[in-house]
Amino acid sequence: MQTVGVVGAGQMGAGIAQVSAQAGYRVLLADVSRERAESGKSSIAKQLERAVTKEKITAQARDAALALIVPVDSVAAMADCTLVIEAATEREEIKRAIFAEIGKVLGPQAILASNTSSIPITRLAQAAPDAGRFVGVHFFNPVPVMGLIELIRGLATSDETVQTVEAFAQKLGKQVVHANDAPGFIVNRVLMPMLNEACFALGEGVAGVRDIDLGCTLGLNQPMGPLTLADFIGLDTCLEILRVLHTGTGDPKFRPAPLLVKYVEAGWFGRKSKRGFYDYTGAEPVPTR
Repeated sequence: MQTVGVVGAGQMGAGIAQVSAQAGYRVLLADVSRERAESGKSSIAKQLERAVTKEKITAQARDAALALIVPVDSVAAMADCTLVIEAATEREEIKRAIFAEIGKVLGPQAILASNTSSIPITRLAQAAPDAGRFVGVHFFNPVPVMGLIELIRGLATSDETVQTVEAFAQKLGKQVVHANDAPGFIVNRVLMPMLNEACFALGEGVAGVRDIDLGCTLGLNQPMGPLTLADFIGLDTCLEILRVLHTGTGDPKFRPAPLLVKYVEAGWFGRKSKRGFYDYTGAEPVPTR
């Protein structure tokens, strides 16, 4: 049985660990502490229990997946992994530090992948032990539901690495799209300007939160409005991606909206902090503006 390492037990990392275990991989789950890794597994257990309640999976499948997920103290335990996926926060210095630690134990044939949603893979590969075995594998949130993975090769990524990770993604039941190594790749390159423009529109008083979201939901036939989606992604994450796009391209169209910056400075990150463009402390989300 192949072993996959996942570094980062938050929403994305837990989701990656869950789908990997459900596909039959043994998963080592790490975070800044064993307690955080255990917490990540607990959140996976709740997600799987929900799936059992909705009769999407059996109790036996739930138990089998959970048995394959092993919280560990640190990446030092990942020496036997054939693939290690980093799913930490979207900050380059944090990701580089993780790659340096993993490099001390990574096997000679093992692949290191980053779940970055915007940072260039060629640049991140500088911190990897072997750029040929380094690749971008961008999952989408919520991982168990979203059927897409963006596969991004850096300048030195080998064909074998791409083929191996594509086969892994397909075993998870995901569709793969190949993106060139440019800031934001495909989806965020297209999505973030729309979310950012919604923030500009709100900040400039064009309309309120509910009207902007309802206008886009009905007028553009989208499943949720841009401000709801930004809250779901995390306003801090949106801001980090926009800054990568702005710096990487030099294009002023990616300049973060002042209101988005202000909300992040206030600690209003969206759903995960219970406040963003909506207030999530009650039974139903309520617009904050």
